[in-house]
Amino acid sequence: MPVTLTSHSLTGDQPGPHVLITGGVHGDEWEPMGAIRRLRQELAAKLRRGRVTLIPIVNEAAFSRGSRVADDGLDLARTCPGRVDGSVTEQTAWALSQVIRSADFYVDLHTGGTRLKVLPLAGYMLHPDQDVHEKSRRMARLFGLPLVWGTDWRLNGRSLSVARDANIPAIYCEYLGGGTLDFAGVEAYVAGCVNLLADLGMIDGPVTQPPADQRVVEDDRPSAGHMQINHPTQNAGFFEAAVGLGDRVTAGDLLGTVYDPLGDAPAEIRAQYAGQVIVLHTYARIEANTSVAVILEDR
Repeated sequence: MPVTLTSHSLTGDQPGPHVLITGGVHGDEWEPMGAIRRLRQELAAKLRRGRVTLIPIVNEAAFSRGSRVADDGLDLARTCPGRVDGSVTEQTAWALSQVIRSADFYVDLHTGGTRLKVLPLAGYMLHPDQDVHEKSRRMARLFGLPLVWGTDWRLNGRSLSVARDANIPAIYCEYLGGGTLDFAGVEAYVAGCVNLLADLGMIDGPVTQPPADQRVVEDDRPSAGHMQINHPTQNAGFFEAAVGLGDRVTAGDLLGTVYDPLGDAPAEIRAQYAGQVIVLHTYARIEANTSVAVILEDR
């Protein structure tokens, strides 16, 4: 039997757009799940126009394992649009893709899960359609997080690539991670979603403008935004970071070291260029070919 997604839709009394908000594309990202549960309660009294579809845990098979991925080992965020007759992750990707295509706007909430921490950011694809691009950028900015990051629109397999192909303005958001439930992240996600709905005229109330110190970066180079290929380690072992999330580094700075059990063959990973550390591997156990840090390059 094909995978179905557990969702909840709220509809206002008047016409308006359809906004999709998802969490739990990875099964170990807690803040989005908590935020969407809160949104269901808040929007029940606030929604005036249009429809909001909430999916707190897209990847229920991964969540049941307390893991980023399900039993088939596939990353849902690299499997879209999926297959209706495929493995559990492929079926989940297929079901998610159907819902994305039904929406007018899409917000996909993430964190770094149990193994990473990510500087709070809202990201979007630099869509070749200028109208979609500008609407996505506006969504990202009004979400109100410190960093806004527009990246390569040619990356495939993602929820946002499904939205891209359907010309749907879409953003993804990241807020820390590391395995705990950060209530500041829950609050930031609720506030960001409410602000977007106010800007779309779906709820009544003022629209909060982006913070004055919000950093906006657009990078259209191939693979920009592909976090998993940034500063990988060739070795598996025990990882000790030498930098902190948000730190600024220069080319050649030590990011961290991977040790074998006795520490006899340390493998250092150094920054390839100058910039800010926006993703950091915080779980001490690390596999080979895993990114230890993402540096947002100074350009």
